[in-house]
Amino acid sequence: MFFIPLMQKIILIALIALLQFSCNSSKKEPLKTHKYTNDLINETSPYLLQHAHNPVDWKPWNETTLNEAKQSNKLMIISVGYAACHWCHVMEHESFEDSTVAALMNKNYISVKVDREERPDVDQTYINAVQLMTGNAGWPLNVIALPDGRPVYGGTYFKKEDWIAALQQIQQLYEESPQKLIDYANRLEEGIKSLDLVSFNHSEIDFSEIDITPVIDTWKNSLDTVYGGSRGAPKFMMPNQLAFFMRYAYKNNDEALRNYVALTLEKMAFGGLYDQVEGGFSRYSTDEKWHVPHFEKMLYDNAQLVSLYSQAFALTQNPLYKNVVEETLAFIAKELTNNEGAFYSSLDADSLNEEGDLVEGDYYTFSKEKLQSFIPQSDWVLFEDYYNVNSYGKWEAENNYVLIRQLTDEAFISKHNIDANTLLQKKSNWNKLLKEHRNTRSKPRLDDKTLTSWNGLMIKGYVDAYKVFKEEAYLNAALTNANFLLSKQLQSNGSLYHNYKDGKSSINGYLEDYASVIDAFIALYEATLDEKWIKKANELSNYTFENFFDEEKHMFYFTSKEDKEIISRSMEYRDNVIAASNSMMAKNLFVLAHHFDNETYATTALQMLKNVQPELEKYPSGFANWLDLLLNYQSKYYEIVVVGNDAIDKVSEINKKYIPNKLVAGNTKASNASLLKERYVEGRTLIYVCVNNTCKLPVEKVADALKFVGN
Repeated sequence: MFFIPLMQKIILIALIALLQFSCNSSKKEPLKTHKYTNDLINETSPYLLQHAHNPVDWKPWNETTLNEAKQSNKLMIISVGYAACHWCHVMEHESFEDSTVAALMNKNYISVKVDREERPDVDQTYINAVQLMTGNAGWPLNVIALPDGRPVYGGTYFKKEDWIAALQQIQQLYEESPQKLIDYANRLEEGIKSLDLVSFNHSEIDFSEIDITPVIDTWKNSLDTVYGGSRGAPKFMMPNQLAFFMRYAYKNNDEALRNYVALTLEKMAFGGLYDQVEGGFSRYSTDEKWHVPHFEKMLYDNAQLVSLYSQAFALTQNPLYKNVVEETLAFIAKELTNNEGAFYSSLDADSLNEEGDLVEGDYYTFSKEKLQSFIPQSDWVLFEDYYNVNSYGKWEAENNYVLIRQLTDEAFISKHNIDANTLLQKKSNWNKLLKEHRNTRSKPRLDDKTLTSWNGLMIKGYVDAYKVFKEEAYLNAALTNANFLLSKQLQSNGSLYHNYKDGKSSINGYLEDYASVIDAFIALYEATLDEKWIKKANELSNYTFENFFDEEKHMFYFTSKEDKEIISRSMEYRDNVIAASNSMMAKNLFVLAHHFDNETYATTALQMLKNVQPELEKYPSGFANWLDLLLNYQSKYYEIVVVGNDAIDKVSEINKKYIPNKLVAGNTKASNASLLKERYVEGRTLIYVCVNNTCKLPVEKVADALKFVGN
């Protein structure tokens, strides 16, 4: 957009020339003593606690800190990151642990550390600011702001000398020409407020008549048909995009798109991005073949990918997808689940190597010599080829190997003329030996805070896996976590907390918390037919209308009306790695409208889709979850209702099928719920298939009911 170059020009004129940054890894030994302690020592966030012993006089983001900045009339440094972020650690070691840098920061600035996962509202405000100032943004995010919090300068990773220079020049400008900074802040504030706002679309739109084929065809041009995902590097896994493509290909019998989805799912599962030893995915790949990741493992990625691979298995029955789900959920259970059934946030990218240095990916990578020291010599030729301990699998920068596959098991068996059982036994033994070796290594640090939104995504992942694979442990994990959320994160006034750690919840929930938990509770209802979950989903939806909804625009703000806005109150509506909270809410309302015969929900979901439609057609990659909702209006949307003693068994059979354009409701007894009323017949279990309040005659066999369902 034209505003970005303008901002850059203003910075060049009014401030200083933007610094050019380069990235160097650090192997500085972490602090072993606590010479310094700052205010972060009283926080619960692992990321904030990592900085509690920096010589920088860090303060947390709260009213006390913000008031101190105003009263002292000092510029603020707002530094945002997260516990698993590799380059956040690098900048900490190079700058924030350095006494010279700290002295400069402490003298002239109020320095604030922010965990972006705890405070996504703060993060998004300053991400938007840096995006406007420089054209790109990421983490670590470092912003200099006026005493009132309005940004005037920012960037991502700074080398030590560049950071010092920026601090000195901005402080000099503040002392000599403060009005220039104030004028710039005013203009930037206008730009920030113009972002992430949606207008009410008054047009009459019949989505059933809109042809989105040209939009999809244009989008296809950016897809990588060799390795999957989007072309180029880095490569991020985009679960909601792949879920939409899978559904679109299924609905329209698009063979090319179907093959693309299969290719992407296979390449991600074969890549070094996927932990071939213990399961679970890293956040993204630095190269185009999904080989070398930034090694942090995030709950939200793995939660969504469990859902995606489960759905893909329901459609294709590909055993690779089942294996990915099983291994990933085993990783979640072992590494990211506490004794309350709550899910932790992430594992760090960095860990200590044998020399005691903090190194990215050390836990996950192997030298050839190390592998040969514990893999049987008789197996080496097979192992080396299976996991590409060769030029294809070499991490050139470190002379290490990141295990990566190229061949399916069937192709590998054919190539080496071995039988399937032999390969299975060897893989099992290799995995055992690799895990034993891993156990001798220092593990990556754990971010053991719990985030309500990500826990909702993980509940959904477990439920989707349970629907397809019928493992009771999956349902039990989902129910345990859902009950944890109700007992610990749901407040007496109906609101949710966002965070939890060590028995403490302190931050009010954001729209993302409500959207993901509502979605999870709808899924739980479909798996259990326990009306408690659909009723809770409805109650939480009502709360969002009361506290997040904009009556003028018919969209939801990211923050509650009960919480103080930061520069502006934004609306998150563009889908990213996680679907936007507004697109999730629109889909939730579409489904709940059917369950509760709620016209407000139905008209709101439709209007929200209308509001984003102009931008959706121009930039479809940022609106995949919205496009998935759009398909609900372009296909028959089925209400499959099962009532009777055997309802749970029949619903279980239905849930195993890939039917993206349906909801499921039911009960084992009579109910006054909107979809169940007057449908119970003593001694029989009946299945009703309805579309737009028109129902087929009830049947008793699932196979007969499924004959009424199309794509």
